[in-house]
Amino acid sequence: MAWSVLYDEDCGFCRWGVDRMLRLDTRHQLEAVPIQRAKGAELLSSMTADDRLESWHVRSPGGRIWSGGEAVPVLLRLLPGGKGPALVAARFPRTVDRLYRFVARNRSTLGRLVGSRACAVDPSVRSSGARSYAGTKRKTGPESDST
Repeated sequence: MAWSVLYDEDCGFCRWGVDRMLRLDTRHQLEAVPIQRAKGAELLSSMTADDRLESWHVRSPGGRIWSGGEAVPVLLRLLPGGKGPALVAARFPRTVDRLYRFVARNRSTLGRLVGSRACAVDPSVRSSGARSYAGTKRKTGPESDST
């Protein structure tokens, strides 16, 4: 059973960020789940619809949920090389939460900075090293031109 990263599928920057996390997840412990889809509602059934969209969430296979900045060290621990950054994030939770809230408030601007092609990714699509970009398949890995 995988850890779930729940994100706003209507946010290009959110899609881009989750896709980046999945690329780092070489152990394949994470699954990307859009909050707005049925599986997202099921995994976050303890929350109201408004609370679900208030931030991103990480859900353990056992059902525990972390949201916003508090989810950062949890997610970092799951990624290769993430234990050190996770310790720092856990040591400064208020700072991490402030940074998370800053990014969340400015996600439209950040999405424009990373570009429309990058934001067109659908991280919920994971199959044999391919990701879906605006209706097309694109290779990922050393032979690709990924940014």
